[in-house]
Amino acid sequence: MGPSMPDAFEQMWADLAPVGRSASTTGYNRSPFGTAERECHAWFVEQCRARGLRVEHDGNGNTVGWWEVSTGSSASAVLTGSHLDSVLDGGAYDGPLGVVSALAAIDLLRERGFEPGRPVGVAVFAEEEGSRFGLACLGSRLAVGATSPEQARELTDRDGVPLEDAMAATGLEPALGRSAWLDRVGCYIELHVEQGRDLVHRDQPVGVASAIWPHGRYRFDFAGEANHAGTTLMEDRHDPMLTCAMTALAANKQAQLAGQRATFGRLEVAPNGTNAVPSRVIAWLDARCESEEQLTALVETIEKQARDRAVRDGTQLTVTAESVSPAVVFDRDLAQRLASGGFETGAARLPQPPMKPIIPTAAGHDAGILSAAGVPTAMLFVRNPTGISHSPAEHAETADCLAGVTALADALQDLAS
Repeated sequence: MGPSMPDAFEQMWADLAPVGRSASTTGYNRSPFGTAERECHAWFVEQCRARGLRVEHDGNGNTVGWWEVSTGSSASAVLTGSHLDSVLDGGAYDGPLGVVSALAAIDLLRERGFEPGRPVGVAVFAEEEGSRFGLACLGSRLAVGATSPEQARELTDRDGVPLEDAMAATGLEPALGRSAWLDRVGCYIELHVEQGRDLVHRDQPVGVASAIWPHGRYRFDFAGEANHAGTTLMEDRHDPMLTCAMTALAANKQAQLAGQRATFGRLEVAPNGTNAVPSRVIAWLDARCESEEQLTALVETIEKQARDRAVRDGTQLTVTAESVSPAVVFDRDLAQRLASGGFETGAARLPQPPMKPIIPTAAGHDAGILSAAGVPTAMLFVRNPTGISHSPAEHAETADCLAGVTALADALQDLAS
């Protein structure tokens, strides 16, 4: 008899806690195909093998641990999981909570004596955050064919390292393309820490996702004229930093007026000298809205104000949509099934729990990619008392995490019976 599910959960969480943590900020830097992320990945493979799960890799950097059925059933599989990479200086829970909870859910099901009637898989998707190669959910996009191998081969990180080279440097064998294991998946359930305070306001530990807002990443290239910071008169300058600064302020104002989201969070400046007027500024806009029409309107308004300012500053602007994801509405029947609970447990039913709230999210997830590819998909959220995410302040209480594990185990039991 192994450790109980709560003990196993806490031990797994303790194992992962120091990996990739910054000593100065307590944030995490688990860059895709980097040392810390690979250490987390090796930990996952070890945990799968300790549970007797068959480990399968694809050529996109994704890994699945399979709890196979003993009956020889050819029924489609139930997939769960998340990711182990992080944003720069990110939090501990975004991604890893879903992976640890999936493994703990299998432990709980085995404690119950449950034998699945169809395979159950625990997936770890590669480069979910887009923090290294600029395309969020890259592993799941490649798995479903939403991003082609040709597109992926053109991706490089900030140091100019191509994706395939980064993968090969860690010992992986890149074979970019649609993942064969996807063909056996009948549905996908992803557990994730909530990235907001909806569950806090509702006083609920666990919720269910209804939809993901449409969102996009847009590159703004501002071009001007490099010059001396001391000798160049203010009125003689063609300074792209001014155009960029006004654009960032305009994005904030327009998003607030529309009740939507717009963020400039990344900049590159050339020549990047303290005593030089820049010749070029590149800024990336992250925009998210309740509808695709609102997203288009918001980005168009921001771009128009940026171009008007560029005329006044004597600068030039080029805007490139690097990735745009449409709205995702999760499987309604599956969401209701997760929200209502009361799943079968052998010959008896669990006590009917309170209805879990069904809420939308403005954050992207691998679940959104699989849903858009036609896989019936649902998400569980675990309460985050700070409401903060993509930051060291991201958090979830252990009791809420364990409630999430139980909710996930109940769902897997129902779906894999």
